[in-house]
Amino acid sequence: MAKDVIVALDFSKAEEVFSFLDAFAGEKRKPYVKIGMELFYSQGADMVREIKRRGHSVFLDLKLHDIPNTVKKSMAVLSSLDVDMCNLHAGGGIAMMKAAIEGLTRPDGSRPLLIAVTQLTSTSQEVMTEELWIDRPIDQTVMHYASNAAKAGLDGVVCSPLEAGKVHAVCGDGFLTVTPGIRFADGERGDQVRVTTPAQARELGSDYIVVGRPVTAAQDPVAAYRRCLKDFLGEE
Repeated sequence: MAKDVIVALDFSKAEEVFSFLDAFAGEKRKPYVKIGMELFYSQGADMVREIKRRGHSVFLDLKLHDIPNTVKKSMAVLSSLDVDMCNLHAGGGIAMMKAAIEGLTRPDGSRPLLIAVTQLTSTSQEVMTEELWIDRPIDQTVMHYASNAAKAGLDGVVCSPLEAGKVHAVCGDGFLTVTPGIRFADGERGDQVRVTTPAQARELGSDYIVVGRPVTAAQDPVAAYRRCLKDFLGEE
């Protein structure tokens, strides 16, 4: 199973993105990058095309959630951008997730990886119960949504590294776990509460780790990225 380090491009301006990526111009391995809502909404599809032109794999993190037909048509547009991974909210249901796969699948049968967000990390048990009227414990709900994603034919879910092993137990070893909340042991936690190091994420069963500020805000981003590769993948 493929494993990789994904660098979150949490910038809003094109010059910030290209200044960061230019630092890797001489590297044999170009980082797999995540383009989120802030960057996509400020710069549009041309940003995706340019980053792909530069040779980077792209995880387009837009978290679609709508009626099945709308999601299907939207995913067809995203697939045409030649992205490598995209996502949606599992809360949209199995029919929506199946429609997303239909939309993503290209005429030649290929498609980007599709993963699901089960519950946002900002959602507490109190919010689940009092605002969303979901009475099941949040950890059970997360695993149920992950199981639904697997039934719909998705490739994996976004989850905490601390949940990766349980997701694999419920959905199978081939079901991908894409895990944010990664910090170096000697680094700042920032606004993340449940964090692990790259090495801990590897031991816990993460397939992809998503790393933002520990790389993008580092004094030497290339060295920080290399450290992630070494700790998570064992690459020098």
